Amino acid sequence: MEQRKLEARRATRRWVCIAVAALLWSVASAQIRYSISEEVKEGSAVGNVAKDLGLDKSALKDRKYRIVSSATDPLFRLNQNDGILYVSKKIDREDVCERSSTCLINLKTVLENPLEVHYITVEILDVNDHSPSFPELEKTLEISESVLSGTSFQLQAARDPDSGHFSVQHYKLSPNDHFRLEVKDKGEDGKIPILILQKPLDRESAGSHSLVLTALDGGKPPKSGEMNILVNVLDVNDNTPVFTKDVYSVMLIENAPVGTTVIQVNATDLDEGPNGDVIYSFGNSVNRRLFKFFDINPSTGEIIVKHPIDYEHKDKYEIEIQASDKGLAPLTTEKSVIIKIVDVNDNAPEIEVTSFSRSIPEDSRPGTTVALISVSDLDSGHNGKVICSIGEDVPFALSPSLQDKMYSLVTKSPLDREKQSQYIITVTAKDAGQPPLSSEKTISVAVSDVNDNSPEFSFSPYTFYVTEANEPGASLFSVKAFDRDENDNAHISYHILRDRSEDNKLTSFLSMNSDNGDILALKSFDFETLKTFQFHVVASDSGTPSLSSNVTVNVFILDQNDNAPVILYPLSFNGSAEGVEEIPRNVNAGHLVTKVRAYDADIGYNGWLLFSLQEVTDHSLFGLDRYTGQIRTLRSFTETDEAEHKLVILVKDNGNVSLSATATVIVKLVEPKEAFAASDVKSSAKADEDNNVTFYLMITLGSVSALFLISIIVLIAMQCSKSTDYTSKYLQETNYDGTLCHSIQYRSGDKRYMLVGPRMSIGSTIVPGSHANTLVLPDRRRTSEEVRLFKCTL
Repeated sequence: MEQRKLEARRATRRWVCIAVAALLWSVASAQIRYSISEEVKEGSAVGNVAKDLGLDKSALKDRKYRIVSSATDPLFRLNQNDGILYVSKKIDREDVCERSSTCLINLKTVLENPLEVHYITVEILDVNDHSPSFPELEKTLEISESVLSGTSFQLQAARDPDSGHFSVQHYKLSPNDHFRLEVKDKGEDGKIPILILQKPLDRESAGSHSLVLTALDGGKPPKSGEMNILVNVLDVNDNTPVFTKDVYSVMLIENAPVGTTVIQVNATDLDEGPNGDVIYSFGNSVNRRLFKFFDINPSTGEIIVKHPIDYEHKDKYEIEIQASDKGLAPLTTEKSVIIKIVDVNDNAPEIEVTSFSRSIPEDSRPGTTVALISVSDLDSGHNGKVICSIGEDVPFALSPSLQDKMYSLVTKSPLDREKQSQYIITVTAKDAGQPPLSSEKTISVAVSDVNDNSPEFSFSPYTFYVTEANEPGASLFSVKAFDRDENDNAHISYHILRDRSEDNKLTSFLSMNSDNGDILALKSFDFETLKTFQFHVVASDSGTPSLSSNVTVNVFILDQNDNAPVILYPLSFNGSAEGVEEIPRNVNAGHLVTKVRAYDADIGYNGWLLFSLQEVTDHSLFGLDRYTGQIRTLRSFTETDEAEHKLVILVKDNGNVSLSATATVIVKLVEPKEAFAASDVKSSAKADEDNNVTFYLMITLGSVSALFLISIIVLIAMQCSKSTDYTSKYLQETNYDGTLCHSIQYRSGDKRYMLVGPRMSIGSTIVPGSHANTLVLPDRRRTSEEVRLFKCTL
């Protein structure tokens, strides 16, 4: 007994487990269904799909959870952050599901890695946003007074774009003594109002009757529409036409040529004359859209194809045909004609790629999913059965999915980018119709690379020349590197190699665009303090792991005219360039009055100084040497000459935009004895005045002398190794001893500095490594001339 109870308990437990498993399976396989009303605002939430499916919200974005749809303007959107389905545009149920009792929108959602497909059904609920309306606002009926009570007159039905309970539900007729209203339910064509004569008409009592027909929908409150009916009472015609068949039904092949006769209806009328002549027309209840596809011959009753018929649009038509006689009060009879459309294979299959990885790594394993493909055919039966295939010359294959007409494109063998970096895959879909129709879709799959190449610079090393006084923040130059890899593996970023070494201190004043290799300076360079420097640039790709390479950049600073001349003499005690010179009246022509001394920190033409008289009281008395700055008398003084003369000397350099300074010299004429007595006083005063100048000259001459000795040694060594002849052609001024002897110009084509000045030769060059301090003038063809070394002296 106990054994039987134990077995019964075990059997009960097994049945409970089986029931729970079946319940869980039904939940996992069931489709999600939501309901929303039409006309809801854009952005309204439909439902939490992630919660209802039990999906992890944090993984939705990474798995690219989305709605798969071929529509260009989708009705819904899926938020990847919270998994909620939202309305993306205002929905009009009458546009989406015209004349359908239930409006269902099926959505297909996809998650990748791993691939999952879920189906969602959204039901669009109707709201009462339309009022019933009649095709005509006024209707005229002509009814014979001989018509018996109970005779019916079918009226045009009111149409309401809303569906279900919000469509036309009932009609009401204005109160009258002769007519009542009945309603006939035609199913898809709606409710048809029928006017019933309940009391015989008497034309002698009333020749016409005015009625109001009102159509109401099922809203709360209901919406309504009205039609005025005018009944004119006629006389005598008492027989209605009668159709020869009770049922008219015909099969019509879709795409039948325009003008094809579908069927011919026939009706007879026992009356004679016009009252017995029958004409045919479409009934008042026929949807006006049918007038686009069919026409009827009013005399013969032939229904003719007016426009090509598409089975995929509608597979069955039911048309009300009305037969009327030609009596003064026409009598009519209606009969339904059913036209069934026969499908033909006129639609080629459609291929849709619902999910696609355009790039796949070359190390992907066989069986990796590349794309999700769905096929469809609008035809039915064998005409809609589709077979999908791809070529055999590619390392890919089509794998059928559990979902009907769904395929996965997967890899079937290892990929090698070095052999082929891109595959063009042609997917062919063919239906089973006769003859079969097919379509193709091309998918391009790229094989991605791995990072196995380092960036390479276009030049190594780089050499650039930068003019001093550059604008801070402006681009100076750029370096360029390329990488043989693809995509991120070839995306190069640049940076300057910075360390704490003495040679790399200047890199703190440089900035680099990491994207394009442009290098800009954060400060202006001064040729007088810096002539060249060197740094290193590193180019790194964006691969994983990243690869890099570096290059040396050599920068040479070029001089420009950015320093104005500085007057060294005359220089008064208050700092102004003004001096007083006393000379005896009895000096001869050519007497040296004084010498204006000036200095320019620039080199080359920018540092070549020229002197000129800007202002003088008597041009016949004094002359100025334009190169040396010496002021000499041009003639002897006379008794009539004034005792004091003012000379303003302009000192300017030879730059493109010349810079200048002025000095003033007051020349006083004294008698010879006075000049001799004042000379001692002037000498002591002038000694004090020149103390400052002498101090700077001593420092300059000491440094120049040291460089001069070094240059002599370098010159001897270079002359011993050179055999090339040079010619030296000097300028005309042979007595030049100006304040600035050097004038250097850089020639980028020869990559050397050229010294230019009144006594400089054409072939003069700066000795390499001299930092523009020493000039070599070699000339081996002239024994009378020797190699001269020029330095900057005052």
